[in-house]
Amino acid sequence: MKKRSTVSWVLEFAGRKKSFYLGSVLLAILGVAASFVPYLLIADVVGQLLSGNREWDYYLKSVILMGVCWVIRVTLHSVSTTLSHVATFNVLGGIRKQLCKKLSTIPLGSVLDDNSGSYKNIIVERVDSMETTLAHIVPEFTSNILLPIVMFIYILTLDWRVGLSNFIPAIIGLFFVAVMMVKSQGEFEVTVEKTKYLNDTAVEYINGIEVIKAFGKTGSSYEKFVVAAREGADCFINWMRKCIWWQTGSLAFMPATFLGVLPVGLILVKNGSLTPENFITCVILSAGLISPLVVAFSYMDDIMKMQTIFGEATEILERKDMERPVSLTKTPNGSDIELKGVKFSYKDKEVLHGIDMEIKQGEVNAFVGPSGSGKSTIARLIDSLWDVDEGEITYGGVNIKELPLDYYTKQIAYVAQDNYLFDMTVMENIRLGKPNATDEEVVNAAKASGCHEFILGLENGYDTVVGGAGGHLSGGERQRVSIARAMLKNAPVVILDEATAYTDPENEALVQESVAKLVQGKTLIVIAHRLSTIQDADKIFVVNDGCIAASGTHAELLRSNVLYRKMWEAHTMAKDDDSLEPANGIATGKEAANA
Repeated sequence: MKKRSTVSWVLEFAGRKKSFYLGSVLLAILGVAASFVPYLLIADVVGQLLSGNREWDYYLKSVILMGVCWVIRVTLHSVSTTLSHVATFNVLGGIRKQLCKKLSTIPLGSVLDDNSGSYKNIIVERVDSMETTLAHIVPEFTSNILLPIVMFIYILTLDWRVGLSNFIPAIIGLFFVAVMMVKSQGEFEVTVEKTKYLNDTAVEYINGIEVIKAFGKTGSSYEKFVVAAREGADCFINWMRKCIWWQTGSLAFMPATFLGVLPVGLILVKNGSLTPENFITCVILSAGLISPLVVAFSYMDDIMKMQTIFGEATEILERKDMERPVSLTKTPNGSDIELKGVKFSYKDKEVLHGIDMEIKQGEVNAFVGPSGSGKSTIARLIDSLWDVDEGEITYGGVNIKELPLDYYTKQIAYVAQDNYLFDMTVMENIRLGKPNATDEEVVNAAKASGCHEFILGLENGYDTVVGGAGGHLSGGERQRVSIARAMLKNAPVVILDEATAYTDPENEALVQESVAKLVQGKTLIVIAHRLSTIQDADKIFVVNDGCIAASGTHAELLRSNVLYRKMWEAHTMAKDDDSLEPANGIATGKEAANA
C-alpha cells in the first residue's frame, strides 16, 4: 500500500480549518507584495537624489508610502500567522484525538508492545513540538521564498549580469550547507531514539520508585536514569559539534551578496554598460535578497524533524484495527461463549494452540493452571482485547468479529487483579461502568458492592479524587470501587481475573462478598490460583502450555487429571500452613446464586 504524504495527513487533521492555511498563504503573498514596494521606492528616491531633485514633498510622500506599506505588510503577516495558528492547533488536536481513538481500536497487544512512556512522548511532547513548524512555515516560508524570487527577477530586468553575481557567495554558502547536511546525516534519528529512551527510563523510574526504595536499588536505578539523561544531552551536543563550523560558514557567506554584486557592478559601471542609478538599485535590492532565503532554509531542519515526528504518529494511526463492523447486523441468542480452534501469538511466538471450549449461559466457569499457561490470554481474547490469529470466538452463536466493538464490550464486565482507577472522583470512576448513570444509580451500585460505607468515610465522600491510578485508596478499596463499576455496567458476562490476588486479608472477605453480589444470575469466568475458591464451579478448565489439558467439575478432575490433582494437593498443603486464608473464598456456583 502506498504510504501517505505528510501534507495529506496535515490536511486531514486540519479538517474544516484547512481553508485557513490557504488564506494564510494568500495573505503572505500579499504581504510579499507590500514588502517589495519599499525597495522600489528607495531605489527611486536614490535615483531622484542623484538627478538633483530637491522637492521635499516628493520625498515625504515616498517615506509615508513606505511606512504605509510596512504597516500593511505587518498587518497581513499578523493575520496570516493567526490563521495558520488556528489551523495548526486544529491539526495538533486532530492528531491527539486520532491517536487516542486509535489506541482503543487496535489490539491490546499492539499497544503493550511499546512502553507507555513512548506513547506519552509521542502524544504530548512530539506532537506539541510540531506547532512552531506548522504554524510558521506556511506564512513565513512562503513570504521568505517569494520575496527574494520577485526581487531577483526585477534585478535581472535591470541587468542580468549583476543578478547572476548574487549567486557567487550563495554557491560558497551552499557548499558549506552540503557538507553540514552530510555530517548531520542520521543525527536527528539518533536524538529521537535517545529522547524516547530517556522518556521510557524516566517513566520506569517513577513508576518503580517504591520497589527501588524497598530493595535498596536507588543508586543503580538512578544511575540508569542519569546515563539516559546524559546520553540524551550528549547526542544533541555531538550533533552540534559536527555541524557548527559548517553552519557558521554558510550563515557568513550566503547573506554576503555584496561580495559578488559590488565588484561586478563597479566594473560594469566603469565600462559604461550599467547606469549608476540601476547599479544603486541593484545594490539595494541585493541587500535584501539572500537574508529571507537564509531564514526560509532555516526551516528545512524543522521540516525534516516534522516528517520524522509525523512518521511516529502515523505509524500508530496506520496499524491494523480490530476487525469489527460499525453496526449490529446479527443479534446474539443468549450469552453462550464458545472458542473453536483458537490460536494466538504474541509477536512471532504462538501461545495458544487450538483452544476449544464452551461456556454456558448462567454457569460458573474457572480457568486454572500454572503461571504463564495462557489463562489470562484466553480471558482477554473473550473480552475482545485482541483478535485471534486462527479459529473463532462466538457469543450467542455469533462470531464476535461480526459484532460492533461498542456493543460487545457492553456484554462483558472485566474485573482484573490490577484494575485501573483514573485521577477523578470516586463517583466518576464508578460511573465509567455506565456513562449515563444517575448519581443515585452510582450510589446504589456502591451499596450493592459493599463500598458505600468506606466511600462516605473519605474526605469528600463520593467527590473524593482518588489520585493517579487510584493511589489515594488502599488496594482493597480500589478493588471494591472497580467491582462497583462492573456492577453498574450490569453486563451478562463477568470475568474475574485473580480479583482478590492483591487484596489484604482484612478486606478480602469484603471483596469476595461484593463479587458474590456482582455475579448473581451472570455467566461467570474466574481465573484463580487458590483452587478452594472455585471448587464449586460448574466447569473447570485446566490450561497448560497454551492448551486445554482437561475440563470438568472439581471431583471429576481430581479423579482424571494428574496436573489438577497435584495443584490441588499443593494448594491444600499451603492452605493448612496459612492461618490467614479466608474460609469461603470467592462465592461461586450455587453460593453466588444464593448470596
